[in-house]
Amino acid sequence: MIDEEKDGLNAEETADEYTETSETEKASEKENISEDGEKPEEDPAAALEAKIKALEESAAADKDKYLRLLAEYDNFRKRSVKERFDASADATAKAALEVISVIDNFERAMAAECSDESYKKGVEMIYGQFTEVIKRLGVEEIEALGKEFDPNLHNAVSQVEDESFGENTVSQVYQKGYKLGDKVIRCAMVVVANP
Repeated sequence: MIDEEKDGLNAEETADEYTETSETEKASEKENISEDGEKPEEDPAAALEAKIKALEESAAADKDKYLRLLAEYDNFRKRSVKERFDASADATAKAALEVISVIDNFERAMAAECSDESYKKGVEMIYGQFTEVIKRLGVEEIEALGKEFDPNLHNAVSQVEDESFGENTVSQVYQKGYKLGDKVIRCAMVVVANP
């Protein structure tokens, strides 16, 4: 008997749900029916056109995102290569600067008077080895004597009036200057004639 009551309640609930659903369907059908009483048909071509347009917009957005990402990666790669090259050049310049100070001392030693020719020849050979080392590193001496004074390459420590040199010309070099590629490692210490 309890089961029968449950079945009766379930049947009533189902009937109520059916009534609500069918009323909703009827209302939506009434909205879709035009004034002449005919149901408007959806245009499949228009629906496809809209879908194609949406897909094309999505593809264009994806392509734009891809191109931006590709350009960003290319810039990152170039920047990384430049940073590695700059770091390598800085390390080479620091090492070369230490060797250059040794070369300066060898030049002073060779300029000093020495009675032992074999000793002097040994010093010259070592000097030659050091100069070869910095040449292999890509370090070049900055030519200064007789050249026009350039504040980017030369460090003027004094000025003289000398008719044998032109105007604003380097007349004497106290200390050689060196550069690595376009980067100046050490400016030449010079005397400028006729500034």
